[in-house]
Amino acid sequence: MARHRGKRPVVRCAALAAICFAAATSAGDTETALWDESDAANAAAIDHSDWQALLDAYLVTDDPSGVNRFDYAALQETADHERLAAYLEALQAVDPRDYAKAEQFAYWVNFYNALTVQVVVDAFPVDSIRDIGENWLSIGPWGDERVAVAGEPLTLDDIEHNILRPIWQDPRIHYAVNCASIGCPNLAPQAFTAANSEGLLTAAAKGYVNHPRGARFTDDGLIVSGIYDWYQEDFGGDEAGVIEHLAQYAEADLATRLRGHQGGLDYDYDWSLNEPR
Repeated sequence: MARHRGKRPVVRCAALAAICFAAATSAGDTETALWDESDAANAAAIDHSDWQALLDAYLVTDDPSGVNRFDYAALQETADHERLAAYLEALQAVDPRDYAKAEQFAYWVNFYNALTVQVVVDAFPVDSIRDIGENWLSIGPWGDERVAVAGEPLTLDDIEHNILRPIWQDPRIHYAVNCASIGCPNLAPQAFTAANSEGLLTAAAKGYVNHPRGARFTDDGLIVSGIYDWYQEDFGGDEAGVIEHLAQYAEADLATRLRGHQGGLDYDYDWSLNEPR
């Protein structure tokens, strides 16, 4: 089964598949409702300056490949490792429901990305984030409970699939959360804020779609990222919807080719760690 970030198989028991699926769906709905509250009157901002400082120091944005790379080894060797841990502790001391919706969105995206970096740094050296996991049966760390907010233990899966995706319902979320892999959309060099989120989301979508790992034509046809297979429901629900989504953010020549494409889609994804070469 192809996997991306927290894309885990919902059903793990064959004979009781329908019951398992129903229970998992119900649990997800409950968790989403728990976090779908806000205070529109609160104009306060959550401080992400430590995350910005870490991005400034360790994110490599000029790699010729066009893939932003994070220097996990360098971070692991400095006191900034503790700075990252302190930032995540500070986020856990916040109840995001006390803030406006736009502030919450930035909070959860930054939380996800910073936690992913910490997970990799704590396990480094590794070849892929899929090599990390508290359970020997798991592939990747997405189902591990590593943080708690407002007394609720949370996993990376919870943040992405029970909070960000269902509450905001914006396909560009897939370009904002980073899974520490070459095939993933770039980790943004700016921390998300209520003011810059919209611009960062659109820029990230355009950057990924117009990079070969997002969509590319070859002699064999059209190859797109596995993200558009694993989360097809977020991109129109079928391959035609995926193509239309890609064309929306593609540069003119690519958009024309996409809209004229008559064949199916092939999918590709590189799980190699996005560390500097």
